[in-house]
Amino acid sequence: MRVHQTLLGAIVCAAALSISACGGDSTSSTATTGGVEPGSGTTSSGAVASVGAELFASNCAQCHTLAAAGAGGQVGPNLDDLAPDEARVKEQVTNGGSGMPAFADVLSDSEIDAVAAYVADSAGQ
Repeated sequence: MRVHQTLLGAIVCAAALSISACGGDSTSSTATTGGVEPGSGTTSSGAVASVGAELFASNCAQCHTLAAAGAGGQVGPNLDDLAPDEARVKEQVTNGGSGMPAFADVLSDSEIDAVAAYVADSAGQ
């Protein structure tokens, strides 16, 4: 039964992401993050952290628990307990696995970097 619930949750998350990606709005994702392009070298670490937090809230919080984000998702692993480093988050977000969809076609490399930095810095706090 637990496997069925997890699979159903992953399918719901994937469907929600697919629907949001097909919204028909031609604005880039940087428009929804205040025009800040993470990893561009022209932003402060605070701005990148803010972008990472916004991206986490809109793409990850539905499935993952992360206290710093006020997220209590029950589908994916509890990131506070897991406390992954930045490299592990980048790998998982980019390629997916273990029921998690890949986000390489949803988020840019710099957005993945921002989410990874935010999760690595925030997990376990």
